[in-house]
Amino acid sequence: MSIPPAKQPAVDRALMAAFGTTEVDSVATVSGGLSGALTYRIRVGGIAYLLRIETQRDGFKDPHRWYRCMAIAANGCLAPRVRHADPTDGVAIMEFIPEQSWALDYAGTRQDLIVEAAQAIRALHQTPAFPPLVDYMEGMDAVVAGFQATGLLAPEATCDLLDRYGQVRAVYRTDPADLVSSHNDLNPRNILYDGRRLWFIDWESAFLADRHVDLATLANFIAHTEAEEDLLLRTYFGQAPDTRQRARHVVMRQINHLFYGLIMLTAVAGMRPGVPAPGGLKGPSLAEIHQGLGAGTFVLDGWDGQVAYGKARLAEALAGMSSPQFAQALQVLA
Repeated sequence: MSIPPAKQPAVDRALMAAFGTTEVDSVATVSGGLSGALTYRIRVGGIAYLLRIETQRDGFKDPHRWYRCMAIAANGCLAPRVRHADPTDGVAIMEFIPEQSWALDYAGTRQDLIVEAAQAIRALHQTPAFPPLVDYMEGMDAVVAGFQATGLLAPEATCDLLDRYGQVRAVYRTDPADLVSSHNDLNPRNILYDGRRLWFIDWESAFLADRHVDLATLANFIAHTEAEEDLLLRTYFGQAPDTRQRARHVVMRQINHLFYGLIMLTAVAGMRPGVPAPGGLKGPSLAEIHQGLGAGTFVLDGWDGQVAYGKARLAEALAGMSSPQFAQALQVLA
């Protein structure tokens, strides 16, 4: 896919600002995530760069905010170097990171992966403050309301889960000391490994938020055991977490499952408006889906796969919120 003609003038301005020329050696499409942005690997003077063109804007997807977050992270050597970023044009040019599979490279040394990721998150949270956007839990309220408006699942399928979410809202308040520069979407697609170190990318969800959002996101993806979770938290805090830190982490891990499930299902509902998803929260478990994704036997693209993934996330959140550990965490925070 070539650069759309309507976007070419903005791209030319970016190239001229970054390199003093509009000439490129080559342009190749790079498959992106779910943001809808157009991404390309370009070569200028024989060197590869990533060109990103925004295609959607709203109060949340605002390059004026997240380009600043990306620049702060890049200055902290946590994101690829930014050569140019114009929020008005919605065009950014960054260093291109040749990606390797961190999941495979760290297969036998998962502790190293967890330690390096925790250290990187800690460094991110210590950078100059990102611009604020919204209280994270108030943002979650909007996510819940948006999902409910779709009618994708029957109300009885999620009533217990959302009742438990209401219990969280009654007691969970972000400690002002926990407001940090937060990525807010550290899923594996947004963590690159170049064979030496980890890089964080795709900053459109970034803003000043609760430190436990990034910690919970990472834990849900890479901390498969209690020992790995403990290692993640000890590395991040520099010591064993205290009772309230542990309680916040327990709660936020389930909020994170809820977030990803609702975001996925809300997007799915837009693919087939008015078509309900059958079966309540029944379906393959999150662990089965992750195993299938790794083995290539589960396809996330398409309506059926995304419905299954979203429901698995909600089922995981419900199971976590029904546990004695979760109830105890709510008591600590009450």
